Amino acid sequence: MQIRRKTIAKVIAAVFVFNLVVMGTGAWFAYEEAPPIPEQVVGPDGDVVVTGEEIRDGKRTFQRNGLMNHGSILGNGAYYGADYTADALELKVQHMRNYYAEERYGDAYADLSSERQAAIADVVQQDLDQSYEGGDIRYSEAELYAHEQVREEYVKRYHEGSHERGVGEGMIDTAADARQFADFAMWTAWFSHTDRPGSTHSYTNDWPYQPGAGNDATPAAMTWSVIAMVLLVAGAGAGIWLYRSVELPEPEAAGLSVPEPGDVSVFPSQRAALRFVPVAAGLFLAQVLLGGLLAHFYIERAGFFGIEEIFGVHILQLLPFAIAKTWHIDLGILWIAATWLGAGLFLPPLLTGHEPKRQSTYVNGLLVAIVVVVVGGLAGIWLGSNGYIGDQLWWLLGNEGLEYLEVGKVWQGGILLGFLIWAVLAVRGLKPLLDREPIYGLAHMILYAGGSIALLFTAGFLFTPSTNIAVTEFWRWWVVHMWVEGAFEFFIVAIIGLTLVSMNLLSRRSAEKAVMLQALLVMGTGVIGVSHHYWWIGMPDMWVPIGSVFSTLELIPLVFILYEALGQYSAMTVDEFPYRLPFLFIVASGVWNFVGAGVLGFFINLPLINYYEHGTYLTVGHAHAAMFGAFGFLALGMVTYMLQLSIDPARWDGSWLRAAFWCWNVGLALMVFVSVLPVGFLQLEAVFTQGYAAGRSLAFYNQPIVQNLFWARLPGDTLIIVGTAIYAADLVRKRFVLRRSEDDPSVDDMAVAEGVLSDD
Repeated sequence: MQIRRKTIAKVIAAVFVFNLVVMGTGAWFAYEEAPPIPEQVVGPDGDVVVTGEEIRDGKRTFQRNGLMNHGSILGNGAYYGADYTADALELKVQHMRNYYAEERYGDAYADLSSERQAAIADVVQQDLDQSYEGGDIRYSEAELYAHEQVREEYVKRYHEGSHERGVGEGMIDTAADARQFADFAMWTAWFSHTDRPGSTHSYTNDWPYQPGAGNDATPAAMTWSVIAMVLLVAGAGAGIWLYRSVELPEPEAAGLSVPEPGDVSVFPSQRAALRFVPVAAGLFLAQVLLGGLLAHFYIERAGFFGIEEIFGVHILQLLPFAIAKTWHIDLGILWIAATWLGAGLFLPPLLTGHEPKRQSTYVNGLLVAIVVVVVGGLAGIWLGSNGYIGDQLWWLLGNEGLEYLEVGKVWQGGILLGFLIWAVLAVRGLKPLLDREPIYGLAHMILYAGGSIALLFTAGFLFTPSTNIAVTEFWRWWVVHMWVEGAFEFFIVAIIGLTLVSMNLLSRRSAEKAVMLQALLVMGTGVIGVSHHYWWIGMPDMWVPIGSVFSTLELIPLVFILYEALGQYSAMTVDEFPYRLPFLFIVASGVWNFVGAGVLGFFINLPLINYYEHGTYLTVGHAHAAMFGAFGFLALGMVTYMLQLSIDPARWDGSWLRAAFWCWNVGLALMVFVSVLPVGFLQLEAVFTQGYAAGRSLAFYNQPIVQNLFWARLPGDTLIIVGTAIYAADLVRKRFVLRRSEDDPSVDDMAVAEGVLSDD
């Protein structure tokens, strides 16, 4: 089946408009249907318990102190501490039961007979089975008592500190702030058990699972899980049929003129782009070291192999889990992004033989700007969460405190500006191609991919710390999910397409068709697929069917990418093919993308599974396999390719990189399949049988079997750290064998440029 490039381009444009309409409508509904923040919450006698402004102040406290990277809210965040929504709801049920037990029987709930416990539990469930019709929230006496108890519990935990929970002293500066945080958590608990007007379930579709509050999986979760399973089979079949039906040329090295590394000159801008690599490697090494510390925090919540006994200071007080987790996440994004930016500036001269005036100077300037933003952002996180930045500036210059969007808005603006500068430099470098090709050409695709990353990042500027948490989460997931499932995937296929062309494995036209088709599938499923994050956060019910369908269809582009990886593997097995090592990384990226994003992602995104699994270690397994496995390996493959072109072939040695490759792969497999996923399945069982709060409780994590599984991460984590250390050391070693760049480059100096430019 022949498909023209122009036809695919028209379909992409139509899909883009369709996505814009669906998600734009969703944004309108997000504001209209978000759980209400009342003017005030009053007790049975009419006295004000908490005001709407105090609830907003509690959200600001939650963000300013980085609590989303210690625990989670509505299931989103870190899994080290409690989920504050589920924890507040669990405590509310417990204290209400104790209140009624004391009032009616003069005894604690735990000491009552089973018949009386059942009677009290029924009273509490009926008390919480309420709907909201507007105006003030009115508490019963039992709810008022529970609210006050939760406030004091949160003061003890998050202000006074609790080392057994991994909470340092003064994590929240004042008792008053801790009480406001409790007010915010209790408000999220309230809308998790309160029925949405005109509905038989709560604003969160009865999440979290808490039978004592009447929360259980809705019929829609079961129905759409069954439909998703049917779509899985159909979608996988459709993906294979499309791949077999559409005539896309496979990469083939045999008989082709693949340029040898020594035949390709290195231009000044490429040497400048190569400087992104050691900077990214330093960030990478820091990230994996912090990852090892974070894993150990689950075993020793206030120590690190007993050093607190030697120095008398708990590491928790010096480097709290929340800050370490924040840096770990941000460094992961930054080193991958920095590597891709470098690769995006390295490839254009390879394809065009074009070196714009002062391009290397501008590339070096962009690198300096990125370093300034990175240092400023990471320092701001520490300063902001430790209270060194004023009340009006902490979320601008310090830490915004939302997972994946932790750095202050000013630093986020710097990142966005960096993407825009990169786009300008990429346009300068690709100009000979841009002038010759149609708007759907390969060079244009690179710019569209980079531009979509910048465009989606702007969604992070559409909320403030005072914005309703449900609306905040709506926009936050635009950045997080659409980057990963949309823009990043688009960038992956575009970069791979450019790389294949630069190796003469594919003609530019063939690569354009393959990239466009895969971009169409990614955009057609991944953008609206963000809606599976909206099921339990207070968004409208419509997202359950929409999210179920599009999350399942996201498998189709992953099937394509897997098949492409297998095709590329067959190309690199030819003995004379000189770029086998870079392709090894690219193939690993495709395989891990399918395993992490496809297999594990589909499993946890079934609505019925996700209802119980949301915010457990199964998500950790999915995230690590998808993020590092897919995007990390692609970045490292591009580094390997850039290095091989930049080093004299007689002095090229890929043995250290190959050793690092296997350390990373084996380490990631051990971490995910030996430790992380088994913990996740145990959590899933605990949630099924005891309720969601139990699966996220300290008691669960302290079980011997779970602690042993945490220790089982050590070999995998160690291999990843060793692999990264080998990689960083190899970069230092290779720094001294780089070839000199051409001072006066021309198209004749590029072995592939002339062929690419003539391929019209």
